[in-house]
This record gives sequence, C-alpha cells and structure tokens, in this order.
Amino acid sequence: MSEKFVETPIEPRSSRRDIGAHINRAFATSDITAICRAIGDVIRLHNISDIAREAELERTSIYRAFAGEKLPNFSTVLRVLDAMGFQLRVTHRRGNRAKPARERSLKS
Repeated sequence: MSEKFVETPIEPRSSRRDIGAHINRAFATSDITAICRAIGDVIRLHNISDIAREAELERTSIYRAFAGEKLPNFSTVLRVLDAMGFQLRVTHRRGNRAKPARERSLKS
C-alpha cells in the first residue's frame, strides 16, 4: 500500500475533477476498503436510479456493494464508475515491483 487515504469532503458542488481526485487518492492507497468508501461517497452525489439503469444493476446491489460490509466484484466497480462518467486507468508506478516473466522460446 502506498499511502493512507485522507478523507477530503466532496459535496454536490464539487467539480468532476475534485470528485475524480477523491477516487484517485483512494486508489493510490491500494486499499480496497478505502476505494469502495470513496466510490460510495461519489455514488451519494448522483441519482442512484440513474446509476442503476446505466450500470444495468439493481439499486440494492449498488447500495450493498459500496456500503463497506462486503467487497463488490470488479465488474460492479467498473460498471458503476462508467455509469457516473468515470473510467479506471492504469499507470506505471515507480519502485521495486515484480519483474515481467522472460519470454519463453516458442521452440519445443
């Protein structure tokens, strides 16, 4: 885990950039609970019926997925982010990480 998630208030007047930054700070921690909590914060700024319709999920499923009791599956996270107009993007992180496997020879 990189850093601790620091709660910063987001509210209906928050800009899309501020909302995205709130979620990204949670992702920077690599803490799934913090990530779900941040997404849940953002969900509460939207109309849940609209999110459910766009994500093709039941409202109760969305509430449960981001209530903090159980972890949502990855497809739910992606669908809800997409429904709110956000996307997940992977970037290179510096530091010591697992090394890629060496290419295996195709000759058998």
